[in-house]
Amino acid sequence: MMLELFPEGFEEAEAHGGVELVAYTDGRGEERLWQAFGSASGSDVAGDWLDRWRRFHRPIRVGALWVGPPWEEPEPGATAVVVDPGRAFGTGGHPTTRLCLELLQEVPRGSLLDVGCGSGVLAIAAAKLGFDPVTALDVDPQAVEATEANAAANGVEVRAELADAAGAALPLADVAVANIALDAVERLAAGLRSPLAITSGYLVSERPALAGYEHVRRSERDGWAADLFARG
Repeated sequence: MMLELFPEGFEEAEAHGGVELVAYTDGRGEERLWQAFGSASGSDVAGDWLDRWRRFHRPIRVGALWVGPPWEEPEPGATAVVVDPGRAFGTGGHPTTRLCLELLQEVPRGSLLDVGCGSGVLAIAAAKLGFDPVTALDVDPQAVEATEANAAANGVEVRAELADAAGAALPLADVAVANIALDAVERLAAGLRSPLAITSGYLVSERPALAGYEHVRRSERDGWAADLFARG
């Protein structure tokens, strides 16, 4: 019923021992709630609501890299990767992103392929670390646009392309990185030709099997895992 009343979305919040459904709307929307449910409570939204979402996007430091939003000041001496949170997934704060950033700093520099690039965090960080050329792929057009915009804002060159990597022959690169779901990681293995592959996006209880690759090492953080593979 809430989806019919507010197709643009609503919030589910735990409250009073149950689940509270919250619609951010006006007086007309509140009237629709009363008519649909027979009761509703309303309150004014705080005046700073447009800026409050920024509190959830905090900068992180991973080795030589500083990753953060444009309203934060990079740490002195760090290699800054500035990412504007938008509609594409990936701002650097998730444990799987951190794990990939750690492994990227441990492998030899060369060309790099980022599969499922999201907002372009890993691709941009790789370019900042000296990987060249850097190619980023995603099945979502918004992700490609976000990667292009974030790369330009960081002053690095990243070739972002719209592509479905599952089962397709992927561009050759010295290192491939894929921070995506486990099943997607295993599906792309058939088209992967890179000598080294960094994969993440899954829990420590899950272990990907990449045909044609040997497992080198694993890193873990907060229940998430990342793996480094070498082509056998």
